[in-house]
Amino acid sequence: MKTFIGIPASAGIAIAKAFVYVDETTFEIPRFRIDKTMAAAEWDRLQQAVTRAAEEVSALHKRAQQEVSREHADIFQAHLFLLEDTDFHDQIKNLLDTNLLNVEWIVWDVSREISHKLMQSPDPVFRERAVDIADISRRIICNLLGITCSRTALAELDKDIILAAHDLMPSDMLTMNKSRVKGIALDEGSSTCHTAILARAFNIPAVMGLSDFSKQINDGEMLALNGTSGNITVNPDKQSLTQYKTDEKEQQKQIKRLNSLRELPAQTTDGYRVALKANIGFLEEAASLKQYGAEGIGLYRSEFLYITPGKAAEEETQYHAYSHVLKAMGKHSVTIRTIDVGGDKIAPELLTVNEKNPLLGWRAIRLSLANPGLFKVQLRAMLRASVHGTMRIMFPLISGIEEMEQALALLDEARAECKKKKQPWSDSVEVGAMIEIPSAAITADILAEKSDFFSIGTNDLIQYSLAVDRGNEKVSYLGDALHPAVLRFLKQTIDAAHAKGIKAAVCGELASDPEVTGILLGLGLDELSMAAPSIPRIKEIIRSVSLESCKALAVQALQGRSIAEVRAAADEWALQHGI
Repeated sequence: MKTFIGIPASAGIAIAKAFVYVDETTFEIPRFRIDKTMAAAEWDRLQQAVTRAAEEVSALHKRAQQEVSREHADIFQAHLFLLEDTDFHDQIKNLLDTNLLNVEWIVWDVSREISHKLMQSPDPVFRERAVDIADISRRIICNLLGITCSRTALAELDKDIILAAHDLMPSDMLTMNKSRVKGIALDEGSSTCHTAILARAFNIPAVMGLSDFSKQINDGEMLALNGTSGNITVNPDKQSLTQYKTDEKEQQKQIKRLNSLRELPAQTTDGYRVALKANIGFLEEAASLKQYGAEGIGLYRSEFLYITPGKAAEEETQYHAYSHVLKAMGKHSVTIRTIDVGGDKIAPELLTVNEKNPLLGWRAIRLSLANPGLFKVQLRAMLRASVHGTMRIMFPLISGIEEMEQALALLDEARAECKKKKQPWSDSVEVGAMIEIPSAAITADILAEKSDFFSIGTNDLIQYSLAVDRGNEKVSYLGDALHPAVLRFLKQTIDAAHAKGIKAAVCGELASDPEVTGILLGLGLDELSMAAPSIPRIKEIIRSVSLESCKALAVQALQGRSIAEVRAAADEWALQHGI
């Protein structure tokens, strides 16, 4: 008996024999020289292959609309956007004309380079986009070679199994025999990848990020999988099986209990109301937010529009993406963060520079202000989309009032350009600053004069406040949110916001941590934004406590002289409230 721990991606318990899936649709990609007279013919072959690939993806899109929902089907709509992307085609055309190699090799080479750049990012949102690039390039190459891309093994499953694989394409999820797949265990992926999104839509328990799990097990071995905790046991004994079945009953009770809160407000026992919103990285994630009771989107990361296929999307593409999410959220607000690339996030090819210390370098709002033309493309797209819902625009990594004023000036220019083109926008768009740098927290009272709201990005605030690189495993343990300095920055920012009559939110990982929910409420936060699956549990905590007790906890935490003292106070409070 062995136990593996991965990333919980889709809740539920599954017990069945393993089906280790190895993709057998392998093919050798030829590489040969062509002369200039053949380049046009190769380009024509590519156009025909792209057309056939688009027809295949369109069929998957239609099938997904029937089997899941229109919103989840947008995963395949995103693939269609990739197939039609002019920048992607331009890269292939340029290499075809300059390198004079066959087009199959060029497609493979371009997609490999893009995927490699995406996979280098520590941010899973970017790494997961590499799967989409691989999926569409595979389709194009299959059509160029005249072979089928369909993988029949998963469609023909005739017994109940837990599917173990290195990774799965979204198309695999749709075409497999879902009635026989009781669970999914993948070496790659995270809770936000497209495969995880579809697993939740199909109610299939799933665990991702298991490293080399698929290589360590054999076909037919019994597996017990917990998609809530991320645990998988291979060849479980009788006692372990009993525990999994007990856990399954408990999970069902918890899901039923949390589901009953979906339509209820996140309100303390003494009437303090907090807004609970979701963080998303892909437009198609909006489909699942209602089931968790999200009251809007507190952080919509726009970066995916800048990494596919390697440079910024055109204004129309961005406009349609933002419009889609606003329409999907209806009356609920959507807060869109302007491009935040650079540092530990992948940057567009045109803007990539070599920096000795990128985390303190040319990233986020700094990059946008240095490229006003690129920035205004995004701002115009946002303004135009604002007529389709309630939009808020948020500027990341603001360090002081100078950057805020420069960004607002460019936003005014974008409005003037829309007006000149007679493109409407909403006059009610709020504009806010992300508080992620100590200098912003310290001068929050000044920034509040130019902001309609604050959103505190705790991931970066912790990193910069404590001089801890969160990607460095040697020091990442020092990045503790309960450090007294971090709590004081939070308090200072929230107080400065309220003094100017604006609201303050937290959109970092801290918002989803039950251990600090009481402290955050006591500090006076108006809004918490987190990964959608975390919302029900945080709502349950909020509805079980009083604001008065949270304020008392916050006072005690702010008086703490060390992380240990703050944590002890938080633990005692949680114990008293049964959390």
